[in-house]
Amino acid sequence: MKYSRWEWDLLPAWDGVMVTQADYQALRAIKRELVDFQGVLRSWNDSGYGACSGGWAGIKCVKGQVIEIQLPWKGLGGGISEKIGQLQDLRMLSLHDNVLAGAVPWSLGFLPNLRGVYLFNNMLSGSIPPSIGNCHKLQALDLSNNSLSGIIPSSLASSTRLYRVNLSFNSFSGPIPGSLTRLPSLTLFDLQHNNLSGTIPDSWGTTGNYSYRLQVLTLDHNLLSGPIPASLSKLVFLQDLSLAHNLLSRTIPSELGRLFELQNLDLSYNAINGSIPGSFANLSSLVSLNLEGNKLENQIPDAIGRLQNLSVLKLKSNRLESNIPPSIGNISGIKILDLSQNDLTREIPVSFSLLANLTTFNVSYNNLSGAVPSVLSKKFNSSSFVGNLQLCGYSTSTPCPSPPPLILPPAPKRHHRKLSIKDIILMAAGVLLALLLLFCCILIFCLMKKRSSSKGKNGKAAERDTTGKAQKAVPVLRAEVEAGGEMGGKLVHFDGPFIFITDDLLCATAEVMGKSTYGTAYKATFEDGNQVAVKRLREKITKGQREFEAEAAALGEIRHPNLLALRAYYLGPKGEKLLVFDYMPKGSLASFLHARGPEITIDWPRRMEIAMGVARGLIHLHSQEKMVHGNLTSSNILLDEQNNPHIADFGLSKLMTSAANTNQVLQQLEEIKPNLAASSTDDRAPVQSASE
Repeated sequence: MKYSRWEWDLLPAWDGVMVTQADYQALRAIKRELVDFQGVLRSWNDSGYGACSGGWAGIKCVKGQVIEIQLPWKGLGGGISEKIGQLQDLRMLSLHDNVLAGAVPWSLGFLPNLRGVYLFNNMLSGSIPPSIGNCHKLQALDLSNNSLSGIIPSSLASSTRLYRVNLSFNSFSGPIPGSLTRLPSLTLFDLQHNNLSGTIPDSWGTTGNYSYRLQVLTLDHNLLSGPIPASLSKLVFLQDLSLAHNLLSRTIPSELGRLFELQNLDLSYNAINGSIPGSFANLSSLVSLNLEGNKLENQIPDAIGRLQNLSVLKLKSNRLESNIPPSIGNISGIKILDLSQNDLTREIPVSFSLLANLTTFNVSYNNLSGAVPSVLSKKFNSSSFVGNLQLCGYSTSTPCPSPPPLILPPAPKRHHRKLSIKDIILMAAGVLLALLLLFCCILIFCLMKKRSSSKGKNGKAAERDTTGKAQKAVPVLRAEVEAGGEMGGKLVHFDGPFIFITDDLLCATAEVMGKSTYGTAYKATFEDGNQVAVKRLREKITKGQREFEAEAAALGEIRHPNLLALRAYYLGPKGEKLLVFDYMPKGSLASFLHARGPEITIDWPRRMEIAMGVARGLIHLHSQEKMVHGNLTSSNILLDEQNNPHIADFGLSKLMTSAANTNQVLQQLEEIKPNLAASSTDDRAPVQSASE
């Protein structure tokens, strides 16, 4: 934590006066409740003579009274004594980055001269004492990254000189006190990663002759709901505004376009609808705009191209439509541009070829068409463009059709000489030869048609079963079927981030990741560096080819952000069967939770996000697909780069024979709880299984 220069200037050097008896007794009491693992407090001896002479570590005095306790990064444990309230002239308390536990002392409210409290990065619990509002000279309060809970006391608003309030990464609940929005000196207000609920107060702005100086407002990762208040537009000095990962709804107020100093705006992952305000074109200082994960509709404003300082533009996972504004190509400094998972149409603007600083680009899963500009197709791989059925030219498997031949205007008429008898004979011979060739072609066509008709009858006879009924053909939905190449077999693709051929799959570098009753899982790395997960099913336990293809086609249709998608399957010439999935680089949830070093902790917000993702995946399986997983454990919950969970191995039983499924059920009954074994399978079983 860096302190401003003026804070240090307020701390004069020792004047040679011995510490008062009251302050000496208070310091001794404070030392008794601290656990000094590193021996930092050895200098706090039984004699008070050195307390104000620089002999006691972390203590500064004026006229015999302690004005500062500064002991950050000292490995101190234990708690903070209530006796600290006896240090009547204390101005700064800095104990951040230790392992302090217990509560924030109530007696801090008895310190009329207190100006700075820095207790962040500890293990403090309990609530903020309302008495701290009695510290009318308090200017900075930083309690971030602790385990504090309860509500934020509205009495904090009595400390009207507060310029910095950071309560982030705790477990505070309840609403944001509206009185705190009217603190005239506040420049930083950080409440991110808590459990705050209710609406965001709509009382931001000016009071009396004061103009609010708020520069940083971060309320992301809470449970806030309702609209975005239009009064935020009165915070004319605001530079960073983050309301991401909440439950906010309705439209974005156009008044936000008045925040001319705004540099970072993050409204991602809410339920905001309506259009992107055209007034955003006035945000000339904007560097990062993140609106992904909402329900925004209509066209991207063409005026976005006027934001010349923009470096990051994220509009992923909305309902935006129409064409991509070519004006975005005028933002020369843009580095990250993500427009994926919308309903955008027409071509990718050619002006995007001029974006030399672009490092991340994604327009996948839209309705774009035409050719990808060659500069972009060379710079970014196919995952940036997939999911656009009419888009071409971004990989060797998506070539663009050749342009139509140039039709020249007819040549001017010329006068020809009269045909001779020789010319007429030659022309007649040519016509006869052409007729003879045409007759031969018709004869060959008739013979081939007759032969294919004969084969068709034999095929239909072979397809009839013992009851005399013809078997239905297996539909392969949303799939592309490819022959097996040099290796033989059959490869069926569903939609995925990239396309590969059979030879790529069978020649990829394979690394065993695990084995199960149904088969062995491999990490396959192609020559171009792309990776997939391949499950080779055990032979003789899968259904016949016709039934297998029907069930695999159904599984290939299942898509959800928290379900591991089946991207392709391969049927080998010798009966081998391979299933191809997305590769999850973080591995399973089991290894993520249990195979980490003791010095690495997983915070509870991340655990909650993983649990909620698994729950969403199960809800989709149960309600939409009418499918029960049957064997959900932490080992088949896989994590991607962003730690998003993906449920694996669902529906595999549908590919197996009855005998194989019976063996699998018996094996599970030996492992799961007796009460689960005795009950029938329902949609509660996966929840109990995943908790083990």
